Amino acid sequence: MNTDEKMTGDLFEVDKRLSLKPVVDFNAYLRSAFGDGPCTCVRCTANGGDESGYEFQHTFTFEGKPVHRRFASTAGSDVLMALKKAWLSYTKAELPLSGTLALDTIKEFVEPQLHKRLAPLFVASGLVKDVEGQLRIQPQAAA
Repeated sequence: MNTDEKMTGDLFEVDKRLSLKPVVDFNAYLRSAFGDGPCTCVRCTANGGDESGYEFQHTFTFEGKPVHRRFASTAGSDVLMALKKAWLSYTKAELPLSGTLALDTIKEFVEPQLHKRLAPLFVASGLVKDVEGQLRIQPQAAA
């Protein structure tokens, strides 16, 4: 096999773990975790969209467009449950529930266009806290 054939063959080699149901479900979850437009909750409406003083962010900008977190499905426990299933399916190991979240490993099973949603969702849900650029799993979220 020459070099060109090897390169072409690599294009079609897909990690079969990426097609496992929990991994596919987690990617779908990430797509649906945010709705179009800025947040219209009572607090955001009353404050004219000013989120200063909020513990967790409501409105985000992805690809130049405002989106809002869907609170009903993105509580820390919901995010953790979906992540744990995908992590276990992909890595064949339990998700460590303390310390720094292995974002690089998560990105291995998340579609590249969804990578930008990971940290904002994890932080906004309360699952992790950004400590000097590291996403640290919060004990109360993991409990």
